[in-house]
Amino acid sequence: MRPWTGIIPEEEERRYQAAGFGGAGSVGRRAGLLIIDVQYRTVGTQRKPYWEAIEEYPTACGEDGWRAVDRIALLLAAFRTRGLPVLYPHVAPKNLDTDGGRLAEKIPSIMGIDAAGYRFVEEVAPVPGDVLLPKKHPSAFFGTPLVSHLIDLGVDTLFVTGCTTSGCVRASVADAFAYNFSVVVPEECVYDRSPTSHAVNLWDMNAKYADVMPLAEAIAKLPEMPMEKVRT
Repeated sequence: MRPWTGIIPEEEERRYQAAGFGGAGSVGRRAGLLIIDVQYRTVGTQRKPYWEAIEEYPTACGEDGWRAVDRIALLLAAFRTRGLPVLYPHVAPKNLDTDGGRLAEKIPSIMGIDAAGYRFVEEVAPVPGDVLLPKKHPSAFFGTPLVSHLIDLGVDTLFVTGCTTSGCVRASVADAFAYNFSVVVPEECVYDRSPTSHAVNLWDMNAKYADVMPLAEAIAKLPEMPMEKVRT
């Protein structure tokens, strides 16, 4: 069973297979972990169902987000144990005078989040030495020094986690692929307010841009990678 089982029609899966999509990608020599937008504004400060969570923050994903946080914590611990780099692309608090643009037109609720909503969720919060990357747009790459950090850290493979699956995660995965990074998406470590969109985007990313796999399988790949960055 995969996240998209029963959601993607068999006929559409056959079309992708016939076109040759969905092959297994390679995993490189050194991994970096992206934890994208895991802030209280995307889950809520308490573990509540979706419709209760959005009473606090309209952008919260509620219990689905918290379940992913628990899985991200396991992956984060595996990275910490091996001394592998962890990077936090995140939306910074909005300046109402200058940060509007098209995003404010499409999603006006995002402009009213209080400062507490932008705090990192404690269970997976950064520590000294982690890379913090404020961003203004969905992709972790757009308008940020992410590529420069990855080159300096010797990273060639990205494990991508966070939210939302259909938004910032997908945009970041597509850009990582475009930069020729190998991409792994542990399927339990991403979340979305729409279960359908979550499943469809995991399926499509797995077909085109990333290896989407269960968390246990993703963690099992880490021992293959050296702790120290490699210079060639």
